[in-house]
Amino acid sequence: MPSLKEIKGRIASVNSTRKITSAMKMVASSKLHHAQVAIQNMLPYETLLEHILKSFLAAEAGAQTIYDQERPVKRVALVVFSSNSSLCGGFNANVIRIMLHAVQELSDAIGPENVDIYPVGRKVAEKAQKMGFNVKGDYCELVDKPNVKQCIDLAMELGRRFADGEVDRVELIYHHFKSAGSQILTHKTFLPIDVESELERDHERDLSSTVITKKAQDYLKRNRRKRDVREDEVKPLNDNFIVEPDMTTVLTKLLPKLAHLMIYTALLDSVASEHAARMVAMQTATDNADELLRQLNLQYNKSRQQAITSELLDIVGGSVNN
Repeated sequence: MPSLKEIKGRIASVNSTRKITSAMKMVASSKLHHAQVAIQNMLPYETLLEHILKSFLAAEAGAQTIYDQERPVKRVALVVFSSNSSLCGGFNANVIRIMLHAVQELSDAIGPENVDIYPVGRKVAEKAQKMGFNVKGDYCELVDKPNVKQCIDLAMELGRRFADGEVDRVELIYHHFKSAGSQILTHKTFLPIDVESELERDHERDLSSTVITKKAQDYLKRNRRKRDVREDEVKPLNDNFIVEPDMTTVLTKLLPKLAHLMIYTALLDSVASEHAARMVAMQTATDNADELLRQLNLQYNKSRQQAITSELLDIVGGSVNN
């Protein structure tokens, strides 16, 4: 059995660790709030762009652009989003696992030399380099400071390579942020763009809460007001729906903007998911520290009481002998 001094030292050590995990949880909560605000600021632009695109789809336009045409796949680019730091649970491990699985499938089909990796985050960049993959560019700073311009540059680079025939398909791997307690790992096609499926994707996000305990999540689900989300039906203005100069030209301008939005949205979702995952991990670590402290304090009190009882027995036994 450990001595009282050893138990007391361990209690002090656990207390110090608990202070660190609790502080990290508060920092992650603050960063999550800022990430949620960034997503909210992006939503009006997303809503208006989708409304415009739905208007053209409702017009039953048969125009096609180079960005939505399928072709035989000979080379693929993967854009993978992770974090720059650790201590966020299985966030990075899950992204890396999906990336390795996707690379393996593509390597079996078209060869490993025909798979390019665009890592957004230091963890996935280090893993890709360690595995010897074709790593293109360094976008780690985007994770710490999400930037619209750099996302547009990345989307334009991917669009240029796709238009020039250097790559035949571009895929995204990232976490879709649904709430502080739920992040969905997503693997989808970026280019060629399927406009209809992209407009019908899951838009649900809880951007109002940073509560992550199971009890609190259950309470929010029971008492949350039901939102009447009613999408306006978009119809042509009349039978003679006129587009100037022509439908193909307009879609050629709109689809790159949708591509820019997809990259930026994936980045914001990934950043918010990282902070939420870190907050959950630090909350779990703090709860485990509390439980360990309770057990150590109980063990300390029992050992202390046993030592006192032993000393009393020695004193009583000595007085009887005398």
